[in-house]
Amino acid sequence: MQRIALIGCTGSIGTQTLDVVRAHRDRFHVVSLVCGSDGARLAALGEEFPDAYLATADRFDAARAFGGCDVAVIAAGGFAGLSYTLAAIEAGKRVALANKESLVCGGEIVMREAAKRGVEIVPVDSEHSALFQALSFRRDTPFERLVLTASGGPFLHATEEELARVTAKDALRHPTWRMGAKITVDSATLLNKGYEVIEARWLYGADFSRIGTVVHPESIVHSLVYFADGAAIAQLGYPDMRVPIQLALTYPERLPCAPQLDLAAVGALHFLPLPAERFPCFGLALEAGRAGGTAPAVLNAAGEEAVRAFLAGRIAFPAIAETIRDALERVPLSPAAEYAAVEEADARAREAARNHLYAI
Repeated sequence: MQRIALIGCTGSIGTQTLDVVRAHRDRFHVVSLVCGSDGARLAALGEEFPDAYLATADRFDAARAFGGCDVAVIAAGGFAGLSYTLAAIEAGKRVALANKESLVCGGEIVMREAAKRGVEIVPVDSEHSALFQALSFRRDTPFERLVLTASGGPFLHATEEELARVTAKDALRHPTWRMGAKITVDSATLLNKGYEVIEARWLYGADFSRIGTVVHPESIVHSLVYFADGAAIAQLGYPDMRVPIQLALTYPERLPCAPQLDLAAVGALHFLPLPAERFPCFGLALEAGRAGGTAPAVLNAAGEEAVRAFLAGRIAFPAIAETIRDALERVPLSPAAEYAAVEEADARAREAARNHLYAI
């Protein structure tokens, strides 16, 4: 019986994690449920899981949340997820990591503290789960190159003129995945794919020169690994986040979860170069990742503020990249070896982004 602490229980990943639990109640037991601020939904979940510790973010107690668990599923969104990840590591708990910002903003800290305490970080992202599977669930498997696949989002073939006119409603129509609003917009700008490259750098100790991307509109191949002999191993399946969530909890064992892939029904798979020239957020993410230090934290903070403004109808789609670029130019960078430095960079970048957005 796997005892689970679920942080971010009312979001998209949290909801699907509970679907996995319900499908295998003989294997999983929820001991903690933590959400941002939706007390009503949390209370409803508390009735379904009466033994669980319940808390909203403002009442979170790490000792109670992680004390009785075997694995902490970190599904909280945004920069706040980093503090939950570090708290789970400090408690010595295995981490099933769905929060991108933990590694984007604090990768150096997270991986250092996990190594120090012997804590395993298991990826939940479909792309990083695919890489993990292709590497035989080992981070020390030799490889030549990691390739992350991207659907290309709803605007893959849009012109610059068309991108200038898109609305939040347009951006939230992802062609293959159903996700929360923030990550869906990040997928539309391809900022999300840049985040995943940074994550891969920390998860697999790979230089950026050994991490590539390719557009794959069908979202059937979830990522692939190239080896020294020229062979590539990929993981395929229908786009269903329950698969990587469940695998993060049970690997190397696989349990029934999703329909088996019917390649004949799919018919054809397509692969295209990623059009970075039309999606500047992707390039900005790679620049921040290579710069290191607090640059990725600045990138993320400005991105969060810009996406919030876009979803509220205050700015146009291209202004998301403009806001991020402005923050990266204005906010002083520093080493990111300690949480306080990352937290300060996050605060400064948000202030810079808000000032930029106010001036638009």
